[in-house]
Amino acid sequence: MTAEPRHDLLALTTDALAALANRGLVKRAAKDLDAGAVPEVALADDGTLTAVFPDGAEAVLPASGGLETATCTCGATGKCRHRVGAVLAYQQQTPATEPADPGIDPGTETAPEPAADPIASPAAITDDALRETLGHHALKAAEQTRRAGYTARLTWPGPDRPAAAELPAATVTFLVPGLGYVHTDATGPARDTAIVLAVWAFRAALGNTAPDSATMDGATLGGAALEGTTTVSVGGGTDGPDVALDQALTLAEQVLLDGAVGADGVLRAALQRESKTLTRRRAHWPAGVVDDLIEQLERYEDRSAAYDPQRLAALLAELSARARAARRRSEAPSNGTPATQVLGSEEAAATPLTLVRLTGLGARVATAGDTRTLEIYLAQPETGMVLAVQRDWPVPEDGTLTGAEIAAKRLAGCKIGALAAGNTVTEAASRTAARALKLGTGRLAKTQVLPLGLAWNDLPDSLRAADLDALAEELAARPPALVRPRVAAESLRVIAVDDVELLGYDPASQCLEARVSAPRGGTAILRVPHRAAAPGALEAAENALRKGVASVAGHVHRHRGVLIVEPTALLTEDGPVVPDFAPGDDTAELAAVAATAATDPVAAAVEDALTVCADLAHQGLRGAREPSRRRVETAAADLKRVGLQRAAGDFVHLYQALAAEDDTAKCAAWTAAAVRMLVTAELH
Repeated sequence: MTAEPRHDLLALTTDALAALANRGLVKRAAKDLDAGAVPEVALADDGTLTAVFPDGAEAVLPASGGLETATCTCGATGKCRHRVGAVLAYQQQTPATEPADPGIDPGTETAPEPAADPIASPAAITDDALRETLGHHALKAAEQTRRAGYTARLTWPGPDRPAAAELPAATVTFLVPGLGYVHTDATGPARDTAIVLAVWAFRAALGNTAPDSATMDGATLGGAALEGTTTVSVGGGTDGPDVALDQALTLAEQVLLDGAVGADGVLRAALQRESKTLTRRRAHWPAGVVDDLIEQLERYEDRSAAYDPQRLAALLAELSARARAARRRSEAPSNGTPATQVLGSEEAAATPLTLVRLTGLGARVATAGDTRTLEIYLAQPETGMVLAVQRDWPVPEDGTLTGAEIAAKRLAGCKIGALAAGNTVTEAASRTAARALKLGTGRLAKTQVLPLGLAWNDLPDSLRAADLDALAEELAARPPALVRPRVAAESLRVIAVDDVELLGYDPASQCLEARVSAPRGGTAILRVPHRAAAPGALEAAENALRKGVASVAGHVHRHRGVLIVEPTALLTEDGPVVPDFAPGDDTAELAAVAATAATDPVAAAVEDALTVCADLAHQGLRGAREPSRRRVETAAADLKRVGLQRAAGDFVHLYQALAAEDDTAKCAAWTAAAVRMLVTAELH
């Protein structure tokens, strides 16, 4: 081999090859080489690598394009052991050397394209190179996202790590410098768009928008300033969503003034149009609020038991809070949560996924009116996300559709119970902006479930907590739910368990409780509520806790300074237990709790105030009569008595506004009171 060495192939690690192909192919190729099936490798002057194997297969790896452009005569339609074996054989037969140019930083690698200068950072990739490799459609789609704004967490390249960009919709890893070997969990057009957004994010971190590859080479980009990780905001500006938000707020005020009792089909149709407009303008979170608002109005119209006045009030308050927060963040971008996160404009409406591994974190079965609802929780370790598969079924007249029966049903060819408690590998899936997962069901969309094993131990720190005190601080530092990203299972974590103390069953709250401690400190209360949809959950959870659990997956929140975990699955020495899927008939004898907690006067006052706001939203502010105004006055007095002076002042203003004829003042006073009480309830 007299040609210039292929530094891109020499830089590919075993993990990088596994990401580009799969670990099974890498192991098979390495095993063949160890067994003596070594190919004859030849490197042409133009950088093309040819490998001829003893079985007659010939793999060709062009100088640019990566494994995607490699070919093989073995007949495999995608990646094969010969393509991977060609790389491994070349690495064995060629000693790893640094690029010959002494002016290049020794820590940098050579780009895949032999004609290009060595590149240390994706920031040096030009738009021309992106356009040539990915096509102009990828840049056009990425430009729409940049106009809306997005954030990215960047990992700068180093001797032991590749450059990577964690985008809202995907993670992009540049396994070697350049565009030849890029790995991402997105597929199809979304993959190309994600790569463009990742390159632009690296540029934005350097304050550059149109780099010149002649000046931004490895020597220019190296240095201590580019070590470690960086979070950067790219593009932005809420001029587009602002107009649609104003229209949605106007319609929401109409709902608030007329109440659910006065919202007709015309108003719901107008809300649906605004939801679509918000989605087009990438304001995904406000669009989700409007969609949920429409759902509540439709439930009331249908006289469904799933209609919830408090949910209606919370949605009306949330829409106003997001609009207000987005405007303030636009005026002062450095103050608080970025506007793009408040609106969700950095998210893709849908992200295709291919060959993705998911770890089951249990499930939740519930009842919404006359419907059984199911959420299966699956962790995506590579991105640190928890995705939710959502399904629902009508409840039969005899009401016997339980979690155990749902677990036996099939989804994407697999039993639902296995999906919730195993490792899932799927070749075709997609996730929405709200982290809802849709599994492919076509003939080519293969989904396989493997045993869970100890996969929970391999989850990233963002999903697995061994220090409950640190987790409590993390939850306390979050923005209020009214302006946080509207994603499924945002508070679901896996808790490493060091010790368990079973407290027993509380008949008053109908909850089974236990105290768990974590290896690195801190405690939490494990709370399993009784639900008719899962009659065997309490008994299954109690049995698992008595045997001993190594970890618990569940929704985590803070209540009166205490961490509360509502488990979705428990990991015992016998394997995972999903309480909601356990068989049972509600007849098991459970140990009783010794004593119940005393009533909290502050919590009671806050709850009463929220109920007052919900009743006003249900009947409409225009329809508020003297009894409703007296309830507002009573709520103000109760809040003042427990020390919530500013909240009491908001309800005094609301009482005064309801007595006047100014509809705008009524809406403003109700919104101020409702937002404050929702935030107070969350913090308390």
